Amino acid sequence: MSRPAAAREVRVDPPLSARQARHLHLAVQGLLTPPRARATPARLLAAIARMRLLQIDTIHVVARSPYLVLFSRLGDYDPRWLDQALADGRLFECWAHEACFASIEDLALHHVASAVRANHWAYQHARRMHREHRAGMDRLLAHIRERGAVKAADFARRRKGAAGWWAWKDEKRWLEALFALGELMIARRENFQRVYDLRERVLARAGIGPVVAPADPARELLLGAVHALGVTQARWIADYFRTGRKHTDADLQGFVERGELIRVAVRGWNVPGYVHVAHRPLLERARRGGLRATYTTLLSPFDPVVWDRERARTLFGFDYTLECYTPAHRRRYGYFVLPILRRGALVGRLDAKAHRADGVFEIKALHLEAGVAADAALCADVAAAIVACARWHGTPRVVLRRSDPPAAARALRAALADRARAAARG
Repeated sequence: MSRPAAAREVRVDPPLSARQARHLHLAVQGLLTPPRARATPARLLAAIARMRLLQIDTIHVVARSPYLVLFSRLGDYDPRWLDQALADGRLFECWAHEACFASIEDLALHHVASAVRANHWAYQHARRMHREHRAGMDRLLAHIRERGAVKAADFARRRKGAAGWWAWKDEKRWLEALFALGELMIARRENFQRVYDLRERVLARAGIGPVVAPADPARELLLGAVHALGVTQARWIADYFRTGRKHTDADLQGFVERGELIRVAVRGWNVPGYVHVAHRPLLERARRGGLRATYTTLLSPFDPVVWDRERARTLFGFDYTLECYTPAHRRRYGYFVLPILRRGALVGRLDAKAHRADGVFEIKALHLEAGVAADAALCADVAAAIVACARWHGTPRVVLRRSDPPAAARALRAALADRARAAARG
């Protein structure tokens, strides 16, 4: 005879350790282990699909961020594959976390997501621009309809002003607003400059028919963010797609009851974590200690792993602030600082510049985190990651100016020299 329901045992899963949570997050993001196969255009698209978003930034002291994010996951690859995927209609550009590339399969979701992200600054700016400059924007749209795709550079600046997006010429601001409003899409990029065309023409060239919007985009964005993050607290979810207010555990209760999300405990967290049900096998592997971090690489400042400062601090104990928009005299680490991911931990950061004409990858400063020892194993791993990144940039000669702690510089230079010789031998 079976026991009454009230007397039945309730399974309580053991909590994840902080390390297991980090490994689950990195496994889903494609950063737990080295790439298992040579990079291909198909694997590039798969990496973007896994992340759901590839944030765009134009800073070019090393490779521009979207290319660097992909290098961290693919290893050596041809950056032109990203440009070609956009031109072929395999990707599209949208406003999400910030300006991003996304897989064309997510087009319908992002097409209607502007209603979910109504308070995003890009949509607010576009609506205000349309209210204040509707006649000019209508003329520009008619020009594109009649004459074809355009770049902002096709239009002469009629007034001088300070540098920065706030001083863009009217046509550039109108193009950006029409893009955010969905009238225009990015057909391709030329020297990383956006080429704008009518939405219907871009989709027709890509062979994409009518776009059917999902019934509940807010739900799809929430589940998509949890899926991309691997494991997350409720309060981190909204930032991934910039969907507005932070979620609470109460907001997620229905998803848990329907079996769409798994609620987990993580040691050291005072709130629950959440895992997408599709990642249950990975979650079980993590609990058994079956996810081992063996990869060392450099990350972009706009990598999903670090773009949420609170999440990076909680998951990795890594306090990261992007300082390129901070006045030089107030910077602590440097202009465009790359986090160093080593075997599941963020162990340091480096301020780098790729001097392409000279073939030099300059490390202005390398900072190790407090308590990280520059032993032979760490130096070998970090040197290999730096040399691989430098060679991909076409700047194979690595120069390390200084390190913190200063004593680490000698060991790192020796490891860099060893790795460079090994790489040169093939």
